[in-house]
Amino acid sequence: MIWILGATGRTGREIAAQVAARGGTPVLVGRNAERLHKTAAELGLADVEVIETDQPAAEIARRRPAVVVNTIGGYAETAVPIARACLLGGHYVDLANDLVAMPRLLTLHDEAVAGGSTFVTGAGFGVLGTEAVVAALCADRPTPTHVRVDSMASVAIDGGQLGEALAQSIVSGLTTGGRRYENGRMVPTRLAADPREHALPDGQTAKSAGGPTGELLAAHLASGAPDVVATSGLMPTAPVVRALLPLAGALLKIPVLRRFAVRRMAAIELKPTPRPREHSWGHAVVTWADGTVREGWLRAGEAMEFTSSAAAEVAVRLDRGEGRPGAYTPARALGPEVAEAAGGTTYQP
Repeated sequence: MIWILGATGRTGREIAAQVAARGGTPVLVGRNAERLHKTAAELGLADVEVIETDQPAAEIARRRPAVVVNTIGGYAETAVPIARACLLGGHYVDLANDLVAMPRLLTLHDEAVAGGSTFVTGAGFGVLGTEAVVAALCADRPTPTHVRVDSMASVAIDGGQLGEALAQSIVSGLTTGGRRYENGRMVPTRLAADPREHALPDGQTAKSAGGPTGELLAAHLASGAPDVVATSGLMPTAPVVRALLPLAGALLKIPVLRRFAVRRMAAIELKPTPRPREHSWGHAVVTWADGTVREGWLRAGEAMEFTSSAAAEVAVRLDRGEGRPGAYTPARALGPEVAEAAGGTTYQP
């Protein structure tokens, strides 16, 4: 059984469908049984089990599912207690992509090893779409000196409110500020530093800039490089906006302003918008001390569809017993080939 927490949301629904398509048995978990049954019927999964609960960790500890996929967000707060509830022997997957939640989950490595469980964080386009390229470029090579990764997601926007989980993620990124690795240490840098314009392999272009994303941590872990830079296509590149970001981040560190900003942003109504490009791209450039430079790309479709496919692929593989005990990012847990199994295609010029 593969439990999908937050199964009525867009991502949860898609992961449930992808798990079923891969031969797994999804269980839809959420706070409203009526909505869960409606979701199951809409997905053509009317016979699957649904579980109504507002205390998922307690329910997991009681019923012992084989794998839990956490899509409910707020990973900095939800990941650790839910993952620990999977011990002993159960497995955990989430979609975190920030420098608060991911390190917290990875600190559970020794607990997971002792408990015979596999915990995977960052099972989405940004982390997997870049770390898989880094891992492939570094295969059978010594530790590089420098790595740069660029994540350029192409995302279709559904109509409706932005939502609290995404609003919290945006505000958290602004207050964290920029980060990079220098001499093996993660150090602060200006938010939206290193702006770049990329000529993509399909002939289109995309812009990106530095941000406090999980791609940075994953690239460092995948390569061991002391110097790592990560940029994201979701970060602003316009000079005026980039100039204002440090001030915005400083103001949002004030608790009352932070809470106000999250509430206001969560209520923003989004208009349905098609994805800006046909493909999403993960990109890496790896440099070694002898001057060797390798570059690689991963092409995917719509980024959230890839994320759902990646999370489902990881969950099904863990359900089949393919993981190894510990806490990892996806490619370190199951190998970089999991990105292609999720629908990505890799290129090395």
